[in-house]
Amino acid sequence: MSDVLDRFIKYCSISSQSAPDSSEHVPSTECQHDIARCVYNDLVELGAEDVTIDEHAYVTAQWPASAGCEDLPHLGFCAHLDTAWQTFGENVHPHVVHYEGGKLVMGVVDGREVSTDPETNPALEHMVGWDIVCSDGTTLIGADDKAGVAEIVSLLKRLKDDPTIPHPGLAVAFVPDEEIGHGAKLLDLEKFGCKWGYTLDGGPCGEFSYEVFNASEAKLTARGLSVHTGTAKGIMINASEVLLRFHQLLPAQERPEYTENYDGFYYLCGIDGNCEVAHATYIIRDHDRAIFESREQLMRRAVDFVNAEYGQQVLSIEITQTYRNMAEVILDGNQHLVDNARAAYEANGYDMKIIPMRGGTDGAQLSYRGMPCPNMSAGYYNAHGVKEFCPVPELETMVDVLQTLVGLYAKPQDQQ
Repeated sequence: MSDVLDRFIKYCSISSQSAPDSSEHVPSTECQHDIARCVYNDLVELGAEDVTIDEHAYVTAQWPASAGCEDLPHLGFCAHLDTAWQTFGENVHPHVVHYEGGKLVMGVVDGREVSTDPETNPALEHMVGWDIVCSDGTTLIGADDKAGVAEIVSLLKRLKDDPTIPHPGLAVAFVPDEEIGHGAKLLDLEKFGCKWGYTLDGGPCGEFSYEVFNASEAKLTARGLSVHTGTAKGIMINASEVLLRFHQLLPAQERPEYTENYDGFYYLCGIDGNCEVAHATYIIRDHDRAIFESREQLMRRAVDFVNAEYGQQVLSIEITQTYRNMAEVILDGNQHLVDNARAAYEANGYDMKIIPMRGGTDGAQLSYRGMPCPNMSAGYYNAHGVKEFCPVPELETMVDVLQTLVGLYAKPQDQQ
């Protein structure tokens, strides 16, 4: 078993889901401390310098430059420790399946196969004969983003084993709660000490993103009036119905299941309540800042409309921006981040595919805080679900890509 595969399976076996309902705490779940301690111990064992772990489950470390590269700017790598909360993520049992074509079977649950196939995942057509890491079908595996974590740590193992590999000083960060919009907010960039960097939090090998969504979270509260249903006429205000009325005012075609590429959307994350009080949470996404701001305004106008219909204040909204599109930062004097990533992919047999990321990464936060940080692939598929999988060859190739990439930063960069 390769070093990166061994680490990947170990990390995936440690449950570390984040929890949006506990987002006022960092980390939002105690289990994230478990994976943080594991990664911290691995970094100490490798001999990394300035290895730290804090009360918020942030893990950071430094790796010294190779001979002759000591005066070059440090290069950063970042991945997140938490896994998605939208599906089952406790008691994860990753295992390796040798794929021979047709259905890729993760496991059997309650007598039924949990599987995917080339019809729904066309990429499987070129994976015949590959080993693929899956869960047992009861949970996700958490390759988003433990594949990225394992690849970064395995890069350091490779640099330790072969000190002749050229590279600048490196800084690595592993952060909690990315899946609920917190991510790298508490990372001390001055102490981290990098001029630029990359996140490893993308899908299939070769993907590259410097455009992410502008993103907000909207929390709505409806307050009604509950009376006996037999005498409710003209009196009752059903808070749950208030939220349903609001939802009807949003464009039905602008939901995630109907959008792609640069299309933005409104997504109803969840709704709960009764006649007296009800709550809903939405996320708002768009790559175009002007359209994004108009989406936020539309939701506010919809709230005003509902209140006007009821003739009183029955609905309120609170919108919080979580991250911004980092394209303007990356393309302003940092073209080398794109060019070097492309060269690293191509040197290892992959054409780089630049895609608008239909989500966000820690890199969006880091970029606007002063460390330009586009996103590279980690090699996973079907993230956030029980049919998630990670091909071993792509996992291993990404370590090769990182080795090539740090070599490209072992010389001064042309900042255009």
